[in-house]
Amino acid sequence: VPTMAVEKVFVYNNTSIVQDEILAHRLGLIPIRADPRLFEYRNQGDEEGTEIDTLQFQLKIKCSRNPQAAKESSDPDELYFNHKVYSKHMTWVPLGNQTDLFPDADFRPVHDDILIALLRPGQEIDVLMHCVKGIGKDHAKFSPVATASYRLLPDITLLQPIEDEAAEMLQKCFSPGVIEIQNIKGKKVAKVANARLDTFSREVFRHESLKNLVRLARVRNHYIFSVESTGILPPDVLVSEAIKILMGKCQRFLNELDSVPMD
Repeated sequence: VPTMAVEKVFVYNNTSIVQDEILAHRLGLIPIRADPRLFEYRNQGDEEGTEIDTLQFQLKIKCSRNPQAAKESSDPDELYFNHKVYSKHMTWVPLGNQTDLFPDADFRPVHDDILIALLRPGQEIDVLMHCVKGIGKDHAKFSPVATASYRLLPDITLLQPIEDEAAEMLQKCFSPGVIEIQNIKGKKVAKVANARLDTFSREVFRHESLKNLVRLARVRNHYIFSVESTGILPPDVLVSEAIKILMGKCQRFLNELDSVPMD
């Protein structure tokens, strides 16, 4: 699934202690809140971006002393102005007719509090950034997810009734919410409430009194996918877009098979 990320950084002035290359790398890894479906891929070899394939951001900030700061103070937050450069200081600079193309757009970093660099009085950063559309196969900065994983649905079966102290011990062996204790006729009885929450710690098998009373298994045809977004697109949009891309790849493969002459 494609996203927009900083690809080129034009450094006009950088007197901070962060080298130009490191600064450019840090800027590239900042997730940009921009729907990639609104943009085209930039053509190979194109040096100049256009309004349909490039987003432009500017970062221009200079550190100065605070004349109102107390003389005995040693806190940089009191002594200096703009000594911390955050992603919130990146501002969108429309290219061409982007103001008309995206009248309601709010292109900006996903998070405002990503620390980019530290400055001291007299130091400044003045850079221009070009964001382009790309996929994680080309560079990790284009990946729209922080983590994506899957697991099989846990299946927990109590082979016989577990009551009182054994029920409480069983509850502690699993993640919160997996086992609940019900009060039936004055007795505490364990019951499987939500097996989905189990992390398969297998803690129950450490207890001689419980290990033969519980069967742990997995439902072989039930997958639980976990997709954590970086914030560029919501997880449900990421999954649906990924499925569309997968369907397109399958269709291309079928078309190529049909075009191959059979002997």
